[in-house]
Amino acid sequence: MLAAILPVHAEELPDPTRPPALLGSAQLTAPVPAGPVLQSVLISPQRRVAIISGQAVKTGGKYGEYFVFKITESEVILRRGKEIQTLKLFPDFVKLTGVAQTKSAHRQE
Repeated sequence: MLAAILPVHAEELPDPTRPPALLGSAQLTAPVPAGPVLQSVLISPQRRVAIISGQAVKTGGKYGEYFVFKITESEVILRRGKEIQTLKLFPDFVKLTGVAQTKSAHRQE
């Protein structure tokens, strides 16, 4: 009967699904690139199309003031007069040209 009269204080537990407080909403968004962004490349035997910042352009077409000079599987080359700009599909991707080998792979047993 005494327990019904006394107030009960429960410990407040943190929500495990909530992001840490130090992550503000501004930090959760990716930075917006300043120039055109190559988003996709579509290649078939009949045509090559690139999606640049939401706009579909073909080889020989125009993106803004730029002429679409070349479309490959991983990049688009734009030209405006003598200026050339290369847009890469995966700009942060680093391609390794050699195979890393460990000493254990070369040991003879």
